[in-house]
Amino acid sequence: MNKMVHLEVNMKSITIHGIDAELDKKIAEKAAEIGLSQNRTVKFILKGSLIQDKKAARKESFSELFGKWSEKEKEEFNNNIIDLEEINESDWEK
Repeated sequence: MNKMVHLEVNMKSITIHGIDAELDKKIAEKAAEIGLSQNRTVKFILKGSLIQDKKAARKESFSELFGKWSEKEKEEFNNNIIDLEEINESDWEK
């Protein structure tokens, strides 16, 4: 016999007063960009800035050891290895 389970989640609502036109516009732009409502966009931004992703934080803690490439360095590297992606049929002959 299947039983329905009803979960009641108490979520707090808050109201933010005094949002100026510039911030309102930025929230609306971000919401359109990521395809969410403005309410969900604000929650997404708050969660991202206040609740750190543990994997991302751990990865970031090692960034000094491994370094980061600029877009220019990445492009240069990819240009230098482009010939490695070509298949030479003679390499596969017996």
